[in-house]
Amino acid sequence: MSDPFAGSEGTSGNALVPELAVSDWRASRAFYCGLIGFEVLYERPEEGFSFLTLGGAQLMIDQIGVGRTFGNEATLQRPFGRGLNLQIRIHDVGAVLQRLHDGGIPLYLPLEEKWYRRNDHEVGNRQFVVADPDGYLLRLFEDLGPRF
Repeated sequence: MSDPFAGSEGTSGNALVPELAVSDWRASRAFYCGLIGFEVLYERPEEGFSFLTLGGAQLMIDQIGVGRTFGNEATLQRPFGRGLNLQIRIHDVGAVLQRLHDGGIPLYLPLEEKWYRRNDHEVGNRQFVVADPDGYLLRLFEDLGPRF
C-alpha cells in the first residue's frame, strides 16, 4: 500500500514540520545552518523563507512581515515560542556545542545526560538546550539508547 503522506519532490513527507516566525530571516538562517548544522532544502529569499533539514528533522523559518505572517505582528514579542521546546536528534552534540561556544552563543540549559522512563525501561539522551535568535528553545540530543 502506498503512503498517502509520502513527500513530494523536495520533502521527506514528515507529517509535522514546524514553521517558526522569525524577526530576521538572515540571522536565523545563519544560526540554524552555520551553528546547528541544518541545510537549506529550498528557500524563497524574496519572502524571507527557508525550508531546513538536519537528518530526519525539518523546520521552516519565515520572516515576520515578509510574505505571509500568521497572527498579529504587533503582538509578537520575544522570546517567541514561550513554553515550547523543539527536540532535535543530532549525531554529534560535541561539534554543535563547539560551534555555539565559538560563536559566543550561551546555552539555556547546559549539557546533561538524562534518562526518561518509557514503560518498562529507560531511554537516554545526552542533551542541552539553546535559544535561537528569537528565543525559540531547541533541545538538541544524542540518543544513548535504552537501559533496563
